[in-house]
Amino acid sequence: MKSTVQQIIRPYGDRKDDGVMQLSFVLPVAASEKAKEAARQILQKQGFVDVLVAQMEKAGEGYTFFVCYAKTQLFLDYASIDVPEVKIHKLGFDALNDAIEAELGRKIIVVGGCTGTDAHAVGIDAIMNMKGYAADYGLERYPMFDALNMGSQVLNEAILAKALDLGADAILVSQVVTQRDVHKDNSRQLVELIEQKGLKGRFLLLLGGPRIDHKLALELGYDAGFGPGTKPSDVANFLFGAVKKRAGKDS
Repeated sequence: MKSTVQQIIRPYGDRKDDGVMQLSFVLPVAASEKAKEAARQILQKQGFVDVLVAQMEKAGEGYTFFVCYAKTQLFLDYASIDVPEVKIHKLGFDALNDAIEAELGRKIIVVGGCTGTDAHAVGIDAIMNMKGYAADYGLERYPMFDALNMGSQVLNEAILAKALDLGADAILVSQVVTQRDVHKDNSRQLVELIEQKGLKGRFLLLLGGPRIDHKLALELGYDAGFGPGTKPSDVANFLFGAVKKRAGKDS
């Protein structure tokens, strides 16, 4: 629900509300004083004032990288922004396993993969593989999870079939390649396939990737979306809460 009290904000540089921003970009010209002036004018044309070109470096033959500081006159009402967020009650590794055993009395079954023609498995591996990442264990390490990582280039039909075969609670889909919105099309196709087979609501559907957020995932028909910075424990705790709620054991 949106707040009726305004909260006006502007970018913060040296002091509150000064509107100072740091911007970086590349122009297709060789480094020179003329190129520096071009960078300054590019920002001025976008409405920035007090533009300072702080750094100019060659980025390749005929290309130059710039770092600039400039002020914007724009502001926004932070209170007017309404964005859906994934709600997670975080428990530690041992505490989560104990809670699953005590409150569900069984393991949570998860099938995941990088679906379609996408061959980039680094994201799904980080979430599911035993090692995890950033000192955060993957789902395979949790005693109270049965997690199957099907890897990359998994057909939507194949991941659905495996989920049915294992009696999975959830399907985790990772999408990295985004050219021509292929990640949206492929993600939507899995949802449509599930609906065509009369299985809508049978699985918790989670979508993740560098261009994924919760809002987009909901729009595509998923139960939750996880973007950059997501840790395996975030997904594990979300799944516990969601499975518990489906079982009518949510307190």
